[in-house]
Amino acid sequence: MGKKVVIGMSGGVDSSVAAILLKQQGYEVIGLFMRNWDSSINNDYLGNPNLDKPICPQESDYNDAKMVCDKLNIPLHRVDFVKEYWDFVFTYFLDELKKGRTPNPDIMCNKYIKFDFFIKEAKKLGADYIATGHYARIKDRELLRGVDDNKDQTYFLSQLSKDQLENVLFPVGDIKKDEVRKIALEYDLITAKKKDSTGICFIGERNFKEFLTNYLPNKPGDVVDIDTKEIVGRHQGLMYYTIGQRKGLNIGGNLDKMFVVGKNLEKNVLYIAFGEDNEYLKSDSCLVEDMNFISDLRPNEATAKFRYRQKDINVKIEYLDNGEIIVHYKDVKAVTPGQACVLYLGDICLGGGIIKEVRKDNQKLWYIL
Repeated sequence: MGKKVVIGMSGGVDSSVAAILLKQQGYEVIGLFMRNWDSSINNDYLGNPNLDKPICPQESDYNDAKMVCDKLNIPLHRVDFVKEYWDFVFTYFLDELKKGRTPNPDIMCNKYIKFDFFIKEAKKLGADYIATGHYARIKDRELLRGVDDNKDQTYFLSQLSKDQLENVLFPVGDIKKDEVRKIALEYDLITAKKKDSTGICFIGERNFKEFLTNYLPNKPGDVVDIDTKEIVGRHQGLMYYTIGQRKGLNIGGNLDKMFVVGKNLEKNVLYIAFGEDNEYLKSDSCLVEDMNFISDLRPNEATAKFRYRQKDINVKIEYLDNGEIIVHYKDVKAVTPGQACVLYLGDICLGGGIIKEVRKDNQKLWYIL
């Protein structure tokens, strides 16, 4: 029997096919399913009689993972990280929202759950390697983009360390999504045509506003046209909006082609502007904190993504003595505090950090937190 690999089985098609590929490569494969959210104790369904006793999405995912593992003759273990997820991911998510920022909990989930607590549990099972269904690659101790540009997930892995990526395998990183689906269909897996998961990591698709009211109180306030300084509507709480947002604003008034361009937490004001080319949407640099470098490379010029699936932006990097960096670029829209800035040099993911300030002409934008 080959070396032992413990793979995170999510109940999705990517991890299912990753397990197949590992078996084909001669590894002894063990599945491990993570339970990170408990809908019953977190009151997710309060106030909705139609969701009194739903099957939790994670339970459905576990059932799918079990069927896949049974078919592939792979043992499946189950581990409970509900407390850890709450302490290290969900609390961070709520704290960032309270600050008026736009967090990315999936990045912290990878940092603290999938590549920390999971690895520790995998080692208890005697793992030589761990594997996941992420679209990414590792070569010469560098984290590389997945072959499928449309599915590349290195953005979400940007807070990992070299140590965390030691002895990690990404089996689907070298193939494209349509090939993954094809393999799953050939093996007649229940996950072959299953939709990709969306929404908050391990919590899934929900009515975001209804979900958050279980944890953070609504604090409605004024919506102000940043050009005219006139009050043009009411927002339902600053935490529900992000810079650059246009759809689903529901703030009243005849406000066609309006975009969120800023927030003022102290005054509880949401700023909007008209037209996607409005200057208030644009900035030319940002200050990035909590910078994590995966690579040893420190180029002065690179490319960056300020949100997932954004096209690469050419940037210049200024390294500060306190470990933060200033990223310079030309007129990029909707760069948002709380989101991740992830740096690349070609296919190499250099690492990433959290956007602390957004600037224009070397000045912090007053209307953005």
